[in-house]
Amino acid sequence: MNDGVSVVVFQLFLKMVMGSTSDWSFIIKFLTQNSFGAVGIGVAFGIASVFWLRFVFNDIVVQITVTLSVSYFAYYTAQEWAGVSGILTVMTLGMFFAAFARTAFKGENHQSLHHFWEMVAFIANTLVFILSGVIIAVGDFSSRKITYEGASWGFLFLLYLYVQLSRCVMVGVLYPLLRRFGYGLDWKESIILTWSGLRGAVSLSLALSVKFLFFTGGIVFLTLVVNGSTTQFLLHLLRMDTLTGTKKRILEYTKFEMMNTAFKAFENLGNDEELGSADWHTVIAHIPSLKNLQGEQVDPHDGCEAGNVDPTNIMDIRIRFLNGVQAAYWEMLDDGRITQGTANVLMQSVDEALDLVSTESLCDWRSLKPCVRFPKYYKFLQSRIIPRKLVSYLIVERLESACYISSAFLRAHRIARQQLRGFLGNSDIASVVIIESEVEGEEAKQFLEEVRDSFPQVLSVLKTRQVAHYVLNHLNGYIKNLEKVGLLQGKEVSHLHDSVQSDLKKLLRNPPLLKLPNANDLITTNPLLRPL
Repeated sequence: MNDGVSVVVFQLFLKMVMGSTSDWSFIIKFLTQNSFGAVGIGVAFGIASVFWLRFVFNDIVVQITVTLSVSYFAYYTAQEWAGVSGILTVMTLGMFFAAFARTAFKGENHQSLHHFWEMVAFIANTLVFILSGVIIAVGDFSSRKITYEGASWGFLFLLYLYVQLSRCVMVGVLYPLLRRFGYGLDWKESIILTWSGLRGAVSLSLALSVKFLFFTGGIVFLTLVVNGSTTQFLLHLLRMDTLTGTKKRILEYTKFEMMNTAFKAFENLGNDEELGSADWHTVIAHIPSLKNLQGEQVDPHDGCEAGNVDPTNIMDIRIRFLNGVQAAYWEMLDDGRITQGTANVLMQSVDEALDLVSTESLCDWRSLKPCVRFPKYYKFLQSRIIPRKLVSYLIVERLESACYISSAFLRAHRIARQQLRGFLGNSDIASVVIIESEVEGEEAKQFLEEVRDSFPQVLSVLKTRQVAHYVLNHLNGYIKNLEKVGLLQGKEVSHLHDSVQSDLKKLLRNPPLLKLPNANDLITTNPLLRPL
């Protein structure tokens, strides 16, 4: 967001310097056109690309190509054709993807996409820095003005001091607002915010566009070398790099468990029929990360921190718990237990709850409540005048989505509670968060019971979809394992893999639908009425 705004402001000042009118009407028109126009184009491209991705099934090459091509096409359309900010357009497109399309990339595809864009960003940053360095060296340093006159170097250091001072004034003026609104900001964080204002590829890119590189490159160099290298020292000086009591206990316990895990791995491989056995102490000597971990077991829920329900410790445990809930949602999405639409809603609920962990108890169910209830017109539809099939048609889709959300919510919280108990046991601080989680799940349980009483067929259909998806994923893994051990090759793997993928695609696009049983089916399945 900051980079996008800085580019727009740079373009505004550049137009003013190049002779464009600088009255207030021009400034307001320029900022409005670039802001709202860029947002509109970004949203339009986001909708089109998300719609496009719905037709792509488990093809990471196509998915990466779509994200890359749409990003550049959106930038070119906004910057060259529409005359608005291309940077803000791409930023809006990225925010739209994060909000509505992040669940379209599952499992290995999600990791591949992440690594691809990391590599693209790394290459782009590297090219900008290399190009800037070459131009400065060839153009500026070869000039006698820079080489033999010290005025430019003096102005550079004065400019660096001015940049730091201006950032300090800006943070100081906005500090009262930053402290009261949003996530809050204390005086220590404001110092770090002031000192950590590094300049990088965006500044150099803008400088390259107007061939004004010496001062810009100098500021980038000084902020990276001076500010960047001393920020860690400043964090230590302000005691902002210290761990809370709960984090220390968890870290110590994890280190001890690392030793146990290493010993189990040694037992599995330490004795070999061909090469014989290995010495444990010799193996440990070659693993420096495991040194000094031997000793008495550290229990994270022993000691004074166990009964310390300090708000900071509780906030930390809530964050860990919600991260575990979100990880469970991702796993369920990969396993086919929930749909992409359901996953988006669930992920959003966790994100909103994470913003409130410092002031409220667990509240991820709050944002899910509007999606999990019987339609308001359900009581009217229960009248005998309206046919039963019409009632089912009008409410079954809403109930399916609500059942997906409720069951996934309960399962994710149950998994997170088990993980939390494994680390913190029955300590006071763990009990507080676990009780909050159990209270959160009461309404979800009640809703599923109501659906089971009124429309049991809905739960049956959803379970059928989940099991079918799980079986197909299991078959897919089985085929990959056969290929890995060399029992299947080439066309055999391709044929079987395509067959399973085809079934998965059909299951996702044409899932089993609810069918109301007729009278004969009800009589046949009822053990009391069957003899009749």
